[in-house]
Amino acid sequence: MPRDLGGGGLDAISLALMDRELGRAAFALQYAVARPSNILRACRGDQIERYLLPAIRGERVECLAMTEPGAGSDLRAMTTRAVRDGNDFVIDGRKHFISYADVADFAVVFAATGATGTARGPRKLLTSFLIDKGTPGFTVRRGAEAVSHRGFHHCELAFDACRVGADQVLGAIDQGFEVANTWLGSTRLTVAAQCVGRARRLLDIMRERATMDDAEALADSAAEIAAAELLTLDAAARFDRGAMTDADAAMAKLHASETLGRVADRALQILADEGLREDRPVARLWRDARVERIWDGTSEIQRLIIARSLLRPREG
Repeated sequence: MPRDLGGGGLDAISLALMDRELGRAAFALQYAVARPSNILRACRGDQIERYLLPAIRGERVECLAMTEPGAGSDLRAMTTRAVRDGNDFVIDGRKHFISYADVADFAVVFAATGATGTARGPRKLLTSFLIDKGTPGFTVRRGAEAVSHRGFHHCELAFDACRVGADQVLGAIDQGFEVANTWLGSTRLTVAAQCVGRARRLLDIMRERATMDDAEALADSAAEIAAAELLTLDAAARFDRGAMTDADAAMAKLHASETLGRVADRALQILADEGLREDRPVARLWRDARVERIWDGTSEIQRLIIARSLLRPREG
């Protein structure tokens, strides 16, 4: 967050380097030092004193509620709805796989608020809301135990005739995609940088046990990690210049997350039975690596973003 709001004022490259080092540690540490999401920069008026500034000071914690059962990374497939009722909105629906919801004080919730006609048919319009814990009709439950990231809990959120005022809209009504897109780019850089850090730690572990018989695995891992780091830092530098595109962030996230998966598999192969032990870091890093290709946009979504950026000039 910028200094004029009370934040540290770090640039994107500094944040990427910090996230790279955090990636080497257990996710429980990242959970403990969770920072407010850039999405809160969309706060306006009284929302700044109620949500943004307390989050920066560490007095309040937020969670982001996008993912739904059956919808995954397709935001337009979400079924959570917010219906206008006078000066209020009434929200009904379910979210799942929501990180930090058990310790959050409020949630940034995305819901469908209408539709617009396009050449391909109706397209949902989304709106984001700031909803406090304890609001009637808003329930948080612990989700199922996950294979990875056991250092924190995934939660399920239920909205049953949950009524919120129009003053709790984050951004503009029906402009939820615009709010989300300003956040998704930076969070994909976070994922990419942390994947680089995890892959680096795995490479360090591999070097301690490897022999020349493992030359190919070591060489491929080192080259792929270096490429992933350069892609991530280049995207961060572009972000600082105000020139980063969705494709830049997508390429960094795609390459870094898939590199981590390959490096983790090679490390497990080299360490063999020791790598499978739950009391060793390789097993945890191997388990944690898999979700990186799913959250904050699956690898398939990243490839779509990249392909569209290449084909759009031809279409225009």
